[in-house]
Amino acid sequence: QILSRSFKRFDTMKPSPFLPSALTLFLAANSVGAFTTTTPQKWHSLLTTTTTTKAAVTTTRAATSLASATAASTDEETEAAGVPPATSEASTNTEDAEIPTNLPSDCGMDYVPLATMLATGQLAEADQFTRDALITISGAKEKGREFVYFTDVKNIPAKDLATIERLWNKFSGGKFGYSVQKKKWKQSKGDFETFCRKIGWTTKDGEVERKKRWFGASEFIYDVKKAPEGHLPLTSALRGTSLIKNLLEHPVWENDDWKNEPEN
Repeated sequence: QILSRSFKRFDTMKPSPFLPSALTLFLAANSVGAFTTTTPQKWHSLLTTTTTTKAAVTTTRAATSLASATAASTDEETEAAGVPPATSEASTNTEDAEIPTNLPSDCGMDYVPLATMLATGQLAEADQFTRDALITISGAKEKGREFVYFTDVKNIPAKDLATIERLWNKFSGGKFGYSVQKKKWKQSKGDFETFCRKIGWTTKDGEVERKKRWFGASEFIYDVKKAPEGHLPLTSALRGTSLIKNLLEHPVWENDDWKNEPEN
């Protein structure tokens, strides 16, 4: 009866990428154990599906090696996990942006589409590409998963993460990227709530502070001029904060070598 009432209560809540796995904690506390086939379908989906989107991309982006991963997500995953908007408004100040093509990868990943999206101000698409890329380069996709565990982070090649970071850093004027978020994390002394406030991941409903939502009408800011430092890229905290903590503690950030442009 307690479980039944709890499911009904959770059923009225909208999913958020920052929603703690409260149901998991509830089950553990009551010695129910891990999810089984008897667990309601939608809650299994909510806690285990990735934040991917099946939205179409432009011809320029359709050639990316991640297109199949994006298209493969289902409506059920999209609804359960919550996804950012499929598109964002292009910047009007990138007409003559130079798209770099020497973008090293230890995984054979093509980062030209990411460079193109960032250079043309398509930040929502670049944000989604980045999350999809992490799924691939961390080895999660090879294991049949469409999301990254925090334990997968150690498998992400430093070369690839450096390439991704240089692009975000370059086309945001040093405003976006994991390295910027790492600085904010240190300033927050490892407190996730303070960190979220610093990078604009929280908002207020009256006097009540809450995490911003990225499902439906996204509340995040896909605009370099308007967004706070460290606002992008987004990292889902649906399964807790361990993923973003491990990303910000990746060995690539131990020095500034990631800033070095590759030799031609």
